[in-house]
Amino acid sequence: MSGEPPAYAALPDGALMVLFANGDPGAARVLTGRLLPRALSHAARVLGDRAEAEDVAQEAMMRLWRAAGDWRQDGGAQPATWLYRVVANLCTDRLRRRGRMDPLDDPDAAADGTPGVEARMLQADRLAALDAALATLPDRQRQAVVLRHIEGLSNPEIAAILDVGVEAVESLTARGKRALAAALAGRKEALGYGD
Repeated sequence: MSGEPPAYAALPDGALMVLFANGDPGAARVLTGRLLPRALSHAARVLGDRAEAEDVAQEAMMRLWRAAGDWRQDGGAQPATWLYRVVANLCTDRLRRRGRMDPLDDPDAAADGTPGVEARMLQADRLAALDAALATLPDRQRQAVVLRHIEGLSNPEIAAILDVGVEAVESLTARGKRALAAALAGRKEALGYGD
């Protein structure tokens, strides 16, 4: 990462965990810079509520730091995979508590002003439509689709996060994509994707 001190830049996440466990606060800052934005992004996509996502991301990071003393660098889970799994579980718990079907109405991820107003509004509409369509998916499908197609994780990484086999991930993402396509099919033209 570009803002990391050179001493840490080449270190993998697992090594940073070990350094943190041994009392190096700089390692924690670097690892937080690497992992927290990804955890927050995933939680926001799954929950659709930025404030709730921030709570989940913070709780997940706190759990990561508490686990640092027991961290194994020898073939155990990678910190990012471990963190995604905790975020996924925390999101599932929150969705169950709130009845799961709250609308996801957070298009606050609009661009920084470079595109014009019309382009930003169209992008916000697209994000809102995607979030609303994601909200209709069963929890596991939603998490698999978000992790694969928004976060860009591999199927084996997702399998480790969701504690399922790779085949199950493939099935979850395929069914989720089909359901999203069906949910968004009637909105193509309104969202600027007309033929």
